[in-house]
Amino acid sequence: MGLCHGKPIEPPQNLSENPIIPIDNEQELNSHHTGKTPKFPFYSPSPLPSAFKNSPANSSVTSTPLRFLKRVPPSPAKHIRALLARRHGSIKPNEATIPEGSECDIGLDKNFGYSKNFDSHYELGEEVGRGHFGYTSAAKGKKGSLKGHDVAVKVIPKSKMTTAIAIEDVRREVKILRALTGHRNLVQFYDAYEEEENVYIVMELCKGGELLDRILARGGKYSEEDAKAVMVQLLSVVSYCHLQGVVHRDLKPENFLFCSKDENSPLKAIDFGLSDYVKPDERLNDIVGSAYYVAPEVLHRSYGTEADMWSIGVIAYILLCGSRPFWARTESGIFRAILKTDPNFDEAPWPSLSSDAVDFVKRLLNKDYRKRLTAAQALSHPWLAGHHDVKIPLDMIVYKLVKAYVYSSSLRKSALKALAKTLTIPQLAYLRDQFTLLGPSKSGLVALPNFKTAVMRNSTDAMKDSRVFDFVNTVSSLQYRKLDFEEFCAASISVHQLEGMESWEQHARRGYEFFEKEGNRPIMIEELASELGLSPSVPVHVVLQDWIRHSDGKLSFLGFVRLLHGVSSRTFQKA
Repeated sequence: MGLCHGKPIEPPQNLSENPIIPIDNEQELNSHHTGKTPKFPFYSPSPLPSAFKNSPANSSVTSTPLRFLKRVPPSPAKHIRALLARRHGSIKPNEATIPEGSECDIGLDKNFGYSKNFDSHYELGEEVGRGHFGYTSAAKGKKGSLKGHDVAVKVIPKSKMTTAIAIEDVRREVKILRALTGHRNLVQFYDAYEEEENVYIVMELCKGGELLDRILARGGKYSEEDAKAVMVQLLSVVSYCHLQGVVHRDLKPENFLFCSKDENSPLKAIDFGLSDYVKPDERLNDIVGSAYYVAPEVLHRSYGTEADMWSIGVIAYILLCGSRPFWARTESGIFRAILKTDPNFDEAPWPSLSSDAVDFVKRLLNKDYRKRLTAAQALSHPWLAGHHDVKIPLDMIVYKLVKAYVYSSSLRKSALKALAKTLTIPQLAYLRDQFTLLGPSKSGLVALPNFKTAVMRNSTDAMKDSRVFDFVNTVSSLQYRKLDFEEFCAASISVHQLEGMESWEQHARRGYEFFEKEGNRPIMIEELASELGLSPSVPVHVVLQDWIRHSDGKLSFLGFVRLLHGVSSRTFQKA
């Protein structure tokens, strides 16, 4: 998978000044750094010329990926290599045995049930892109509704499908494209064919080139206004996918194409070969993606749609400053940087950019995925709020937060209501949009069944395959009173995301002041333990003693903050 429809670009001449050199025991991992594409879904060649002055590669700032670590962590490249080898069958005789076992080509079912006689419907033209397991060519329709029309055809040889996982990847890619097609920023899917030797995926032909080409043509970076126009389109299609329960898993500038050479041409997301379904309350664990854009939690093998938002953050960083936020000469070095270092926001041009632009990127590149913005929240961020093309979509995180709120104790609900009173106008604007999308009654109330109705208005077949409906049904079937906007705000607050903001301390302090006036009261440790649902095995007098003020028996500030996070007996048992 990992194909792109765009024409491969020649690396700039100045890239040779800083070549990617294999180091030590990573010789085998980087043996393809000779201009050829690696045999696995992680790309190591730099996406931008390393000669840019502000590149972290050339910076002495300690927050860049080149800083020296006191303790060098073990390379994550070894187990990643094994996982990818199993996924695509690229195991060599002298490589270590993979614990899960391997599969051979014999006995694999490579019949997909797609249309036959591809050659009678399309005439293949020149190759326009090549990836790990196939290539993409321009083609022209010979009959039917696309007769005479130019299209793109992704050709995937069946000989490359040497594992059941690789075959399933192809099936899922076609299924996802078929279900999601229709969004203005997603490549149009037309049909899928198969012959004895190949699978053919017929799609819209985008003739404007890759986003990466445009970045390089502009000298490596965009103005803020131009970057906004790009980000709105990227976030629009990503939010659409995430609502349907689809995570792309390989977002990068090479996988966004312009429809035409026109300067204002719309962008299209392509290459869903590594995409997968994910339910809102589940996590994925297989490691796929492109090295420079992979999220920390992917390397930790537990991730969801938030991983795509990290990739969007990397793209935003590149658009605004022309350099990579994480850089190293090897794949394992890049992974180490992603896990252990912070992006540089001190060198030019960052000090000259707007504070909203800097905040936008920082909130996407938060290593804690719980504190990262969702796609819908990013579209609501002050940096993009005034853009004429912004349309805020339904956000699945609201469903998760409301479900948690309904199950919360009355004490935690009171704390969240106090915290909600501290929200800013932009934060309230996002919540107002979400509240409106749920279809409140004339009296301004939303019932939990509204959550299902709202999703049904936006559903595709992908939502059924991702089992998002199952999750939504659990929310809509909960027995709870109707929510007015004030309580909806309390229910929809992500405490983790607020905690990731520089203003968190002010939010927490002011929230506690409101709680002191309206909700705080004398409380016994035993009562607090009951409110939190702690099991009898937890030593409550030990773990909860600093939650309550000894002077008056009321909840302390520390207890208030911990309560906001929705602690459980499992948390205390781990502690």
